[in-house]
Amino acid sequence: MIVKVPKSSQRYKITFVLMALNITFYVYCVIVGGNALEINRSIITILGQSNWLILEYGFPFYYQLFTSMFIHANLMHIVGNLMFLLIFGLRAEEMFTLPEYLGIYLLGGLTGNLLSLAFGPEYLSVGASGAIFALFGACIIYDRKAAQQSIIGALIFAGFLFIINMGPNINHLSHLGGLVFGLIAGYLLASKRKPEEENQYTINYYHSYQTISHRQQEALAAVALSSN
Repeated sequence: MIVKVPKSSQRYKITFVLMALNITFYVYCVIVGGNALEINRSIITILGQSNWLILEYGFPFYYQLFTSMFIHANLMHIVGNLMFLLIFGLRAEEMFTLPEYLGIYLLGGLTGNLLSLAFGPEYLSVGASGAIFALFGACIIYDRKAAQQSIIGALIFAGFLFIINMGPNINHLSHLGGLVFGLIAGYLLASKRKPEEENQYTINYYHSYQTISHRQQEALAAVALSSN
């Protein structure tokens, strides 16, 4: 079964663009903070997601819900996220159009960040993990749903990856929000796709059935003639 995806985002290599943006933000933070291994906390407070600033002052700091997706706390943080973005991002490029890809990434990351506000005003977070989890969730469930297979395995795999990424200093709510958004988005996108060869398969099957029926009729007629 072939599921057609019009104008795949693969031609734009948006994954590499997003990786470049994350690297650019990190280099900027390194230059401003003067430390290549760990980003200065004051920079994270300004460009990351400071729940206190968002909850206390509101609109002037809503930008942090987006900028925090491109800020990372240290070198290992960004290296790990870029590795997973490369894996799941390139896979997503084969499945989704450019608007769909960006929608999953940005809205998935935003969903995770909004959910992170539940940690309270003292919480400070950064990273692209929520957006990457959204891509991951969308890919695994799209693959199963588009092939008209059970999605149970995809949900179990998603839960497993979520659990093994739990630990201290991890924004679990961001991961969860991005993952759930990605699963829902991938399922809906797969549901609206139509198998490219579904009608052709039906027609060919009907044609083959007709051909067999004609041959059976000819064989019966030959037997009848030979009996006479």
